[in-house]
Amino acid sequence: MSATVQTKPASRAFPRLQQFYKLTKPRVVSLIVFTAVIGMLLSTPALPPLGVLVFGTMGIALVAGAAAAINCLVERKLDAVMARTRTRPLPMGQLTSSQALVFAVVVGGAGMTMLYAEVNPLTMWLTLATFVGYAVIYTMILKPRTPQNIVIGGAAGAMPPVLGWTAVTGDLSADALLLFLIIFAWTPPHFWALALYRKNEYAKAGIPMLPVTHGERYTRLHVLLYTVILAAASLLPFVTRTSGLIYLASALVLGGIFLWYAIRIYVDYSDRLARETFRYSILYLSLLFAALLIDHYTRVRI
Repeated sequence: MSATVQTKPASRAFPRLQQFYKLTKPRVVSLIVFTAVIGMLLSTPALPPLGVLVFGTMGIALVAGAAAAINCLVERKLDAVMARTRTRPLPMGQLTSSQALVFAVVVGGAGMTMLYAEVNPLTMWLTLATFVGYAVIYTMILKPRTPQNIVIGGAAGAMPPVLGWTAVTGDLSADALLLFLIIFAWTPPHFWALALYRKNEYAKAGIPMLPVTHGERYTRLHVLLYTVILAAASLLPFVTRTSGLIYLASALVLGGIFLWYAIRIYVDYSDRLARETFRYSILYLSLLFAALLIDHYTRVRI
């Protein structure tokens, strides 16, 4: 019997760790970390110092996870209404609000301390600003009040490659801001594709997403317009000679496919197509940044 009693705490602890892990929105954070690491690698001709790469990645990931936890905490009642989010730990009652808050403070504080002590103060302050931008300005102020929440709040989501860049170099540069611009332009068509096929859920939750406040056709037009802006912005690294032919070819192909999806959404909309567009948008950003990295290390230039 003693052996059975000893295994119970472990069996309870593992699901609890899973619940805290889910609180950090790991799929979202993985894309954040990926673009941050790309920013680190692009910032220097050689590989960045190992310590900066490791601690910078861990610090950014921890703060991003803390911001996601705060988002889940603030939106726990809204999450309970929407099918996409009702199985998160807080709406399910698997974690309490106090536990989520303490977790966010501890994890975020650890990330900030790591960035300050092992990377550099500028990266720590920019990461803190990004945390405030997402957890406070976007989640608490913009999202419940304006259909432009994604556009304005997208600035926080576009910061990871800049954070990665400053982690290595200790300063900002125009090249890092180009990476910011690409993600900033990517965010509206990415999220509005999701909002189109989740419109009824957003309406039920009282969140003023663009399809809810301005209708489907208006949103479909803006998906197309922002995709055109994104396609143009994605060419800027080549125009400024930050990248070469490998990236140019990748940007043209990937952007052409995204434009094809956006045109189809505008001309012949269906929920299935919007769902496919949302999924492709994630693949698009991942492949575009991977192409930047490959181009960077192969040194293909005209």
